[in-house]
Amino acid sequence: MKPLKFLIIILFFNLRFFAQNELLDSLTLANHEEYTDLAEALKDPEKVIKLTLRKKKYKEFPKEIYQFKNIQYLDLSKNAIKELPDSIVSFKYLQYFSISKNGLERLPLNVGKMKALRYINVNQNDLVRLPYSFGALENLEYADLWSNNLEEFPETLKNLKKLKSMDLRNILIPKVNQQNLENELPNAIIYFSPPCNCSW
Repeated sequence: MKPLKFLIIILFFNLRFFAQNELLDSLTLANHEEYTDLAEALKDPEKVIKLTLRKKKYKEFPKEIYQFKNIQYLDLSKNAIKELPDSIVSFKYLQYFSISKNGLERLPLNVGKMKALRYINVNQNDLVRLPYSFGALENLEYADLWSNNLEEFPETLKNLKKLKSMDLRNILIPKVNQQNLENELPNAIIYFSPPCNCSW
């Protein structure tokens, strides 16, 4: 094979690799081709950027999803997944993650390793606490935690410098704790229900 032709082939594959692994902006990601059927998505796993598997009656995290190395948007809402595997942090390009209405009881302790994550929706679950590493989600902008059973928040939340919005409505939080959260996250809009006359 001639050197020039070989160089062109190498360049083509490198460009293809970088194109697949580029983080898309929010508008492009929102309008990207969406897969809603797991079997269909598995026909060409490298092409899958956006995957929505709502109301599929999953009782555990589908292992097939690990084949989607370039995934940036994953919606598993309205299933019955009570626990997420720690290995979910292997999705290093995942920006948008929704797992609302699942009966989820905890987030992985190492969730902070999901460095590309900008939006997380875990509303209407059974979370009692956020892991300490939650504060390491350095690119997180939106956190929807509405209607969980949260009784405490890690001190690391103050490290969420890019956070713009956090929804904590329908969670019993004393007034002093609401004020503490606002002080720790001065650049974020935090939505609360009226404070409770309770103690943590």
